[in-house]
Amino acid sequence: MNKTGKGLLTAFVIGWSTLVFAGQEGEQAETTPSAAVEQTATTATESATQSDEQALPSGIGWKLIRKLEMGDSGKFVNMVLIEKGRQADKTIYSSAIHRLCAKEEKFCRIRFWVQSYLVPEKVSLSLEQQKSQQADHLFNRAAGIHRTLWACTVDSTSESCIQ
Repeated sequence: MNKTGKGLLTAFVIGWSTLVFAGQEGEQAETTPSAAVEQTATTATESATQSDEQALPSGIGWKLIRKLEMGDSGKFVNMVLIEKGRQADKTIYSSAIHRLCAKEEKFCRIRFWVQSYLVPEKVSLSLEQQKSQQADHLFNRAAGIHRTLWACTVDSTSESCIQ
């Protein structure tokens, strides 16, 4: 069941139980069954909207899987999944870089993968994760670095491929 379905079911149960318990306590329920359904639908829509707002950013062909802090530095590494079969389309990477780094004034790092099971759960990479990485974008104003490294499978003309 998707998030919206769970939200609707939860809202319906809460709305229905409110009517039942209000009737058991001898109080007259001020809402009619149709009003309860309307209230339930409104509650479900609000809860679906709230969960969408808290969802991790994504765009066409990419999705942020996790954001990991580098030690206690306050600097984060964004781990992004690229849609399989679209890893050679640099506009997808550009879109993710623009969306995730637009508000970052000092530091932004994004690493990209195609297989979800290879997206790391910590900042350091295993050899297999390193070999399967599609791109690595780094912006560090203090160090004067602003570059994107590509896997040789994404950009074979690049002089410095990730291998």
